[in-house]
Amino acid sequence: MSVSSGGGTGPATRQRWALGVEYDGRGLLGWQRQKDGPSVQGHLEAALGFVANHPVELNCAGRTDAGVHATAQVVHFDTPAQREPRAWILGSNSRLPGAIALTWAQPVPDTFHARFGAFGRRYRYVIANREIRPALEAGRVSWWRRPLDARRMHRAGQTFVGEHDFSSLRAAACQAKSPVRRVHSLSVSRRGSYVILDIHANAFLHHMVRNIAGVLLAVGDGRAEVGWPMEVLAARDRRASGITAPAGGLYFVHVDYPVEFELPITAGPVLDGVPGNAQG
Repeated sequence: MSVSSGGGTGPATRQRWALGVEYDGRGLLGWQRQKDGPSVQGHLEAALGFVANHPVELNCAGRTDAGVHATAQVVHFDTPAQREPRAWILGSNSRLPGAIALTWAQPVPDTFHARFGAFGRRYRYVIANREIRPALEAGRVSWWRRPLDARRMHRAGQTFVGEHDFSSLRAAACQAKSPVRRVHSLSVSRRGSYVILDIHANAFLHHMVRNIAGVLLAVGDGRAEVGWPMEVLAARDRRASGITAPAGGLYFVHVDYPVEFELPITAGPVLDGVPGNAQG
């Protein structure tokens, strides 16, 4: 595929690039470009456009909400500009706010698509489970004062594994055509004062992970029975579910692509000894 180079010298070959992105969602209005505030997409497109010397439009593996973090977001764009990977990374990072950084850049074939080519995504939800609210980690972890039984949460969470209609666990504003998703695995574990929810699925609905976390929090602190998640799923009604857990504890940590693309695997954050990237 070729496009005009924009310099009046005729057509130029267009190259597709895949990039890894990490960001701290605090102070950002989520991934998607916004008219009334800062977004990850807006900042990235401006920075990459400066390096490319033409407007850039990005596609991402998964749109994250305001306040949600990412350690391994993947994006792609097409450009006739000839740049080395180092130039894309360093040039863009020099123009990005401190909360956003490119971690790698790699040319890929036109068959690669950051969103439609992904066959799995992983999220991690981190809960500080202690009486005193976090100060240094405010906005980077969720906080739950009531004692949580992580084993009980894990047992309840197995209800969500498999292919289900997740109508009860998606936001009212969700634009997905189908509420059916396949959850490959879900685990809840305790690491010191932290309770960690790891979830791997083919794709996610709007607020799906945070709503699942809200259900499991009710089970974990004893307000709901272990079998309640089954009732929530069966209702297919958001009103039958629990709270939407706060955004600050959520991390987008991995995307699954076919191995032939040979994309890097990016490690996640470490929060008080808690690794942020679940691969299993």
